[in-house]
Amino acid sequence: MTGRNFLKSIFTLLVTSFLTSSCGVYSFTGTTLSDEIKTITIRNFAMVTAGGPQNMTLTFNEKLKEYYQRNTSLKLRPEEGDLILDGAIVGYELTPVSATASDKAALNRLSIRIEVAFTNRLSPNEDFEKEFSFYEDFSQEQSLSDVEDRIVPKILDQIVLNIFAETAAKW
Repeated sequence: MTGRNFLKSIFTLLVTSFLTSSCGVYSFTGTTLSDEIKTITIRNFAMVTAGGPQNMTLTFNEKLKEYYQRNTSLKLRPEEGDLILDGAIVGYELTPVSATASDKAALNRLSIRIEVAFTNRLSPNEDFEKEFSFYEDFSQEQSLSDVEDRIVPKILDQIVLNIFAETAAKW
């Protein structure tokens, strides 16, 4: 074995040792879920606010389920999962955010707020109820109907990522 290959082998061994002996349970998908957690129940989130596209709840529910299935080994169960996510879309608001010299809005902001109740049946001390929100700004020269199909999915994707980070990744 040449000196260069030897150093490469030592480096690989050190990196592998560090990754496998670090604190807590960690996976390469970024989750910190305990090995005992095998299932998740994601109840359908309801829409309890006015506004928003007709299919927003369906879109959000599917994005959330898909994200957990793609990024964890958890099995989706209709009820009695080790982890349970429940909640509602509680806000869909359009507000002006930036004024021009003539006191007109230069930008509008679409904000979506979602209340989440998280239950970890194996570690109840991790349970929480929390509101997650995100927004996207767009030019006042565009109407909401012009941009809604483009920005609502982006907002929902970010909220799903934030929920995942809080429940499964503990970032």
